[in-house]
Amino acid sequence: MSGTELAIGPVTLEGEHVRLVPLSQEHHDGLVDAVRSGDVWRLWVTSVPSPEGMAAEIDRRLGLQEAGSMVPFTVLGPDGRVEGMTTYMNVDRTHHRVEIGSTWYAARVQRTALNTQAKRLLLAHAFEALGCIAVELRTHAMNRASRRAIERLGAKLDGVLRSHMILPDGSLRDTCVYSILAHEWPAVRANLDAALSRPRT
Repeated sequence: MSGTELAIGPVTLEGEHVRLVPLSQEHHDGLVDAVRSGDVWRLWVTSVPSPEGMAAEIDRRLGLQEAGSMVPFTVLGPDGRVEGMTTYMNVDRTHHRVEIGSTWYAARVQRTALNTQAKRLLLAHAFEALGCIAVELRTHAMNRASRRAIERLGAKLDGVLRSHMILPDGSLRDTCVYSILAHEWPAVRANLDAALSRPRT
């Protein structure tokens, strides 16, 4: 591992409940429809593009991909419908670390197997295909639902970055930083597989 860089780039990841494909401006209209489901861009504890800002957000993410610091995905449901966005971000090629973040989903698919399997696919690719030593997940300290979901994955809280970000409304965000280490992945994987195997009503 020493002296080698993390070989990360656009890839398609697919499961029964979700398909993650490289982000493209061709997904714009579907993403606008998805973000309007539940008006998810209006939630203050998350940073979700508005319908009017979607094209610029796609360009921003693709620009970061070109710079080598992000690998963005469009999230598709099992029927092929666009349901959101997610990314590998803050890519550290030298130290073999990535963050899974900048994720949002249409309200219609939240708390479904789609999100669980998306995380399963992203984590498996990071640890098993890319050889990452750690994967981070970050969220607003006040986003209790997101924190509970990350903790259910089996991620450990590394700490809180206080006044870490200035949000669009001018408020300051405290950021909770969680991580999963490579040796923890088998237990996290088993937990995710168990969750995906449970019957859903």
